[in-house]
Amino acid sequence: MLKGVLIAIHVLLCFGLIATVLLQSGRSAGLSGAIAGGAEVLFGKKKGLDEFLSKLTTIMAVLFAITSLVLGLWT
Repeated sequence: MLKGVLIAIHVLLCFGLIATVLLQSGRSAGLSGAIAGGAEVLFGKKKGLDEFLSKLTTIMAVLFAITSLVLGLWT
């Protein structure tokens, strides 16, 4: 039962980590540039969002690593 819950959390972290990495703007503006479209030209680039996504990615990566280690040691 507990292992199933941990696997579900691990999968959710996996998808969340993928989403946060894709939404970050990189050298070529990434997926967030495609989503923002022309709004970035009119309103400017949002620095706060990039910083938030960077912190969120770090947190999710650490949690993903912890759940990976726990699941690896459990089996």
